[in-house]
Amino acid sequence: QVHLVESGGGLVQAGGSLRLSCAASGRTFSWYTMGWFRQAPGKEREFVAAIVWSGGWTFYADSVKGRFTISRDNAKNTVDLQMNSVKPDDTAIYYCAVSVTPRVITTTQYNDWGQGTQVTVSS
Repeated sequence: QVHLVESGGGLVQAGGSLRLSCAASGRTFSWYTMGWFRQAPGKEREFVAAIVWSGGWTFYADSVKGRFTISRDNAKNTVDLQMNSVKPDDTAIYYCAVSVTPRVITTTQYNDWGQGTQVTVSS
């Protein structure tokens, strides 16, 4: 099992930036893909971005493409999500998760999840 802890959430004005970080511990050698997901009140959890451990593949939801950037630091076992030009629609709890399967973007394909960090974008 991989233990994941998200940090960096908070309140930000529309058009601003925020950087989320996810620290992994435990069986970190077992995961292949790490993803960021989000869940707004009353909505289902949705995919945001994903990256493979090697960094050779990244994928983004259309809603964040060009604004968010996912990156990883293998030495620190962390994966960050840089959020730029944020919008009120980006308001949600953001979760990181890991999968033993490469290049996956659906929630059911992820094995371990963090507790989430709240991001609130004011208009």
